[in-house]
Amino acid sequence: MNILILSVTAGGGHNSAARAMQEYFLTAGAQSEILDIYGYISPVIASSINKGYLWLASRAKRAYGLGYHIAEKRTPLRIAEITPAEIVHMPVAWEIHQYIEKSRPDAIIFTHAFAGIILHTLKREGKISVPTVGILTDFAFHPYWEDATANDYVVIPSPHLRFQGMRKGFREEQLLPFGIPVSLRFGESMPKEKARLALGLSPDKKTVLVMSGSMGYGKMTETLTALDGMPPDADFQIIAVCGSNRKLHEEIDTLGLRHRILNLGFADNVDLLMDASDVIVTKPGGLTTSEALVKRLPMVIVNPVPGQEMRNTEFLLNCGAAVASNGVCSAAELTYRLLSSDARREAMRLSIEELRRPDSTKDICEFVMGLLKEPSP
Repeated sequence: MNILILSVTAGGGHNSAARAMQEYFLTAGAQSEILDIYGYISPVIASSINKGYLWLASRAKRAYGLGYHIAEKRTPLRIAEITPAEIVHMPVAWEIHQYIEKSRPDAIIFTHAFAGIILHTLKREGKISVPTVGILTDFAFHPYWEDATANDYVVIPSPHLRFQGMRKGFREEQLLPFGIPVSLRFGESMPKEKARLALGLSPDKKTVLVMSGSMGYGKMTETLTALDGMPPDADFQIIAVCGSNRKLHEEIDTLGLRHRILNLGFADNVDLLMDASDVIVTKPGGLTTSEALVKRLPMVIVNPVPGQEMRNTEFLLNCGAAVASNGVCSAAELTYRLLSSDARREAMRLSIEELRRPDSTKDICEFVMGLLKEPSP
């Protein structure tokens, strides 16, 4: 059984989802491979796309948000039944087709809409017949998913996304509410006191996890300073994760906070950090918020990037699974409310329970492998 997973390196979420599925396939005895579609064509192009996305998302948020909004609201255009997005991706589609011909996968999974457009084209042209399954890595259908409807299935984070999916042109039976795939580690849990001891923290003190995203973007020092200034009755400790941003890590060390802080750079034990925490203050990336949902961790959302992170914020707020800072309520105020009220945290956990998908990766991979075990008609 050979599974090809197509991804795009634009931020960390698409590749994280791909690796989570590859991890499960390995435990199930299935062979799988992750291929960055642009990296296969040209490492320079792939690097430019990723750096461009990160620059826009961190330094030109308004421009990125405007572009995302325009793409969302555009009127779909077709030229002889082919969309502009298909035309743009035609050269890449034929290169990927040659790769598929050589590697001969039994099924293809994709974690980005652009990979889905390529497979849509190949399906429509009769170039491939193996099952193709898309994965939404955010709590919304992004622009251009409507150009990928010839694929067999799309995995959505929640049944609440079915309406969006059908508006994009998918049939209801194509939409699988398995959830966003996260690493198998998040399905396991450790008592908070034990997790805190493992991290060298006070076992009986409430803990706030502050995460800035994989690249360490966002106003993290401001957030930490504001949290440190909460009223004295909020007795807590902080875990700070600032990703690969070494400068930010050093700045946090110089803040001189009153509260105890475990200052980490890139962390490969986020599951343990979440087990130790009572509240997470985070940017609303699809993977991070999905991991927090699995861990039943109340969320305070800060600094969303206009576009997909705003859509994630809206979804989580509307479902009662998070609160979000704004010009009226700061992250510190919202965190104080949650830490001060067991009832508020418990109410949020009840909402989280409806959304969390601890078996998402297993369910996705088992579904794909099940497609390959079915007898041919």
